Amino acid sequence: MSRAMNWDIEAPNVVTEARFRELVESGYSAEILCQESAHKKGPSYYGVWIMRVVSDDGVEKLLVTARTRTTYNDIKIREFKTISGVVSFFIGLGFAHVDLPLEAGTSRTHKLAPSDKASSDKAADN
Repeated sequence: MSRAMNWDIEAPNVVTEARFRELVESGYSAEILCQESAHKKGPSYYGVWIMRVVSDDGVEKLLVTARTRTTYNDIKIREFKTISGVVSFFIGLGFAHVDLPLEAGTSRTHKLAPSDKASSDKAADN
């Protein structure tokens, strides 16, 4: 028997940006994984980075794009192609600094400090 899968319920290892943000604010760590080493092209640095959230007990969830309308329930890992894109995403999450892995196969983990959470709450109120 085949049936359509409800990804919101049945894909426990992936989250969209809104849920990623909620989990980081609730205490999950945000991890940056470098898939392709950074290289300079013109004035900017490019590479491929993906994100995941990790709970204190080791539950991991990859950040995915919102489903596209052109393909039915297409779920795709969200890739960041520039250093500035990664930094912008982390600033948007409320982080005051970003430690960015630059070599393929490396990663860095970040956790919001209570003071970061307070400043992101203030930014949300403005």
